[in-house]
Amino acid sequence: MSAGITDNDTHRTVRHTGLDVEVAGVSKRFGGALALDNVSVTLKAGTVHALVGENGAGKSTLGKIVSGVLTPDDGEVRLNGAPVALHSPREGLAHGIVTIAQELAIVPGLSVEENVFLGITANRAGFVRRRESRRRFNELAEQVGFRLTPGAMAGSLRTADQQKVEIMRALSRNAAVLIMDEPTGALSGDEAEALYEVIRSLASNGQSVVLISHFLSEVLALSDTITTLRDGRLISTVAAKDATESSLIEGMLGRSLGAAFPEKQPADPDATTVLSIDHLYAPQVSDASLTVHAGEIVGIAGLVGSGRSELARAIFRDAKVTKGVVLLEGQELKGHSPHTSIQRGLSFIPESRKEMGLLVGRSVKENITLSRLDKVSRFGWISKSRERAVVSGLMTRVKVKAANMKVPASSLSGGNQQKLLFARIAMCEPAILIADEPTRGVDVGSKRAIYDMLVELAQTGMGIIVISSDLEEVLGISHRIMVMRLGRIVADLRGEQMNQQSVLEAAFSQPTVIEGEV
Repeated sequence: MSAGITDNDTHRTVRHTGLDVEVAGVSKRFGGALALDNVSVTLKAGTVHALVGENGAGKSTLGKIVSGVLTPDDGEVRLNGAPVALHSPREGLAHGIVTIAQELAIVPGLSVEENVFLGITANRAGFVRRRESRRRFNELAEQVGFRLTPGAMAGSLRTADQQKVEIMRALSRNAAVLIMDEPTGALSGDEAEALYEVIRSLASNGQSVVLISHFLSEVLALSDTITTLRDGRLISTVAAKDATESSLIEGMLGRSLGAAFPEKQPADPDATTVLSIDHLYAPQVSDASLTVHAGEIVGIAGLVGSGRSELARAIFRDAKVTKGVVLLEGQELKGHSPHTSIQRGLSFIPESRKEMGLLVGRSVKENITLSRLDKVSRFGWISKSRERAVVSGLMTRVKVKAANMKVPASSLSGGNQQKLLFARIAMCEPAILIADEPTRGVDVGSKRAIYDMLVELAQTGMGIIVISSDLEEVLGISHRIMVMRLGRIVADLRGEQMNQQSVLEAAFSQPTVIEGEV
């Protein structure tokens, strides 16, 4: 890799050699919760070492201790056999350890290029060497196969492109140890494959990659060694060649998972239409029409950038609709805000739970009751007893694991944060739910729990739209599949038509443009 950490006075590139990392008897507590319990593992230079486990198993906590974000309560970290005490990510970076965090940390007001080289910008006498910076950016972008406009504001990018910025930033440091926490969660298939080649190249050059991923097929294909964690404890460390998806799942859960998806219940062909969209136009959406019936799960598939999320936001009135009609239970949805949509019986789970779904600094109970405070209020005042009873019941129903309902949402694992959104939906009791990437960043056990919730909600008569980049997920839970390309719905697949080949053929097809369309 040509890019590295640059000394701003001398422009000297600091390169890190191979580094063995030993985590020895490490424990970490958060309040009364034990996140890691006497964990020992060795991360060898020149290898890809995967960490797998359910949300809350301790994977990300272990990665943060290695990189200096967190300090252990017990035990120690050794670099090439020498004990070190890392108290910040900067100290970790000084030793050649860099992290691509699961939660995006871009600076929205800076350009893509400025975000990639944040803190290591090439300069001379206090002035940024823009030509040198652009050259390094182009080299790095070519290496990883990402197409990003260097001058674009990072805050204006889609979630998938912001993830690419994070990856390029980490790679620009040319670290000895690269910790990747869910690096491909927002990438398309081709982009993920390009990153896989980069990971293999890093390992072959003597660098160490720590891969934290919920995609077990990805883990098995890329890793040399796999460590399984459960409830903060080390379950096993094995060579990847000796592992299978089934053995990893059993280690993660303490039991076999069974089927990945719940048994698909047939939709009622005579069910009433709860949502009808007729010739809808909005930013990145052109002439979209579809219907959803009570108790039906409709999947929306398509490539990244096909307009899936934009369609969801337009229906929910979180984006401006320029033309077309949305009928909710037979009545036109005329509002111009999400608040009106919620009042009318339309709910939305966005693809980014941190940025658009949750108030992460507020409590679990506040996040659940946020959209329907009227259900726990009397004469404009919240009834504490009513609130506790309602929230407790919903947490039990959707299986949210939290110390109590007063802890902040930020203290929960990714899967439990996602379940909070479903608890809110259950409280709203909408006629229609739109779920955009409902299982992104959650483990296999939590995925199955979310699928079960979607099926349960559909069986109550709720109409559901599921948008997902995971084709198996769309095929596994949907009664019908709509395929989008370039902002248009290009296929409506049913029955035996619902297979991987048909979806991919439609996703790559060229839609027909009708003369005179706007």
